[in-house]
Amino acid sequence: MRKPALPAASAAFVSVLLSACATMDGSPTLPASQESFWDNLTSHCGSTYAGGLASSDQRDVNFEGRRMFAHWAECSGNRVAIAFHVEDDDAPGGWDRSRTWIITRSADGLRLKHDHRHADGSEDAVTRYGGDTLSTGTARIRDFPVDAFSHALFEREGLDQSLTNVWRVEVSPASAPGAMFAYQLTRRNDPTRLFRVEFDASEPMAAPPPAGGQIN
Repeated sequence: MRKPALPAASAAFVSVLLSACATMDGSPTLPASQESFWDNLTSHCGSTYAGGLASSDQRDVNFEGRRMFAHWAECSGNRVAIAFHVEDDDAPGGWDRSRTWIITRSADGLRLKHDHRHADGSEDAVTRYGGDTLSTGTARIRDFPVDAFSHALFEREGLDQSLTNVWRVEVSPASAPGAMFAYQLTRRNDPTRLFRVEFDASEPMAAPPPAGGQIN
């Protein structure tokens, strides 16, 4: 026997109740694969991992052999800030702490932005660029093609080579054997371009000093 349908008012109430439960912490709901990616990302909150350059593009020769750290410097319901520390003899204290990767979640999905700061904490001329994730990602891998804001920024700053940037973030859950975290840059108009750094996310390290600043 078919069960009687809920009255319209009751059905609406159930829908609102389910929505409220899904966003009880104030975070907008996401498609399942994005939600799983977010869970993987936030499983590392507060941790720091050592890594290094994993690609061999000669345009990144200045990164070769340098120690690197990825530090989950900030985590909230809608935002994760990962400070990227690069060993650099010419930087104050021997480390370049000018870069922070910021991933936020909204009703539109996940967004990656890059925060670039000078040593005094002031913003670099090229900052706040990034993009929104594609719908084709997985729980461990998300791609973020350049967005309109970033496209305009790159044009203004004469960075035409960056107009087709695609950034990738890969992350395993902290509990996974051999957990890893990776950040990668490719370009749609240049199949030879590859910048990739990888971090051993199975071995937490002591947190480095704070980065230069973060996007508000």
